[in-house]
Amino acid sequence: MLTIHAAALLLPGGGRAPVPGGAVAVRDGSVAAFGPYEEVAAAHPGARVRQWPGVLTPGLLQRDAVRLLEEWYFPDPREADALGTEPLTGGALDALGPEESWRAGSVRRGLHRMLRHGTTAVTAASGASSALLTAVRRSGLTVVAPTSPPGGGPPGLDPLAGAGAVSGATAAPLATGGRADLAAFDAPDEAALLALGAASCVATIAAGRLVYRGR
Repeated sequence: MLTIHAAALLLPGGGRAPVPGGAVAVRDGSVAAFGPYEEVAAAHPGARVRQWPGVLTPGLLQRDAVRLLEEWYFPDPREADALGTEPLTGGALDALGPEESWRAGSVRRGLHRMLRHGTTAVTAASGASSALLTAVRRSGLTVVAPTSPPGGGPPGLDPLAGAGAVSGATAAPLATGGRADLAAFDAPDEAALLALGAASCVATIAAGRLVYRGR
C-alpha cells in the first residue's frame, strides 16, 4: 500500500531546504517521493494520507542505546506505585537484584521509549551483546556502527538534546528509494522542536511501518 505522510513542515535533511506543507510518499517500506504535498499527492493518486501536526523529519539516531539498555531499568507500568515511572540507575538499579529477573522486560520497554522519541536507528559497537542487538532489530530499529567514540557523560533518551540542528540527530537524510524512516513532532518549526526535544514526538515510522503513535 502507498501511504503519504504529510505535515506543516518537512525537514528532509541532506542540506536541502525545509519544505512548508511537505510530504513523503512511502511504498513497501521505501521512500517513493518527497516534496510539497500537492506535488507528491498529484503524482500518487489514491494513496492513503496520514496528516501529522508540526514537523516531519527523517528518523532520529540514538547513540546511547546500548548504555541505556544496559545501565537503566525501565519500570513496568504495573510497578509505578513501587518504582515510579522514570528509568532507574545507580543504586536503585542495583537494588533490583539479579538482572536475569528483569533485564528482558526492561529492554523491551526501553526500546519502546526510544520509539516514542522518534528513534529509528541506534549505534552499537561490534562488541555489543548479540541478544541485545536481536531485541533492537526485532523492535524495527536498525543498527549502525558508531562513527565517533562514546561521550563521557550520562546517556539520555533524547537524540535532539544538545543538537544544533535536527539534521545532526537524524540517522540519514531522506532519499528516494531509501528506507522510509520518519518521525513526526508536535512543534511548529525546527527551533521549537530543538527546544521541546524528541519527547514532542507524535509518530515514528520505521521502514514504512507505524511503530509508535502518540495520538
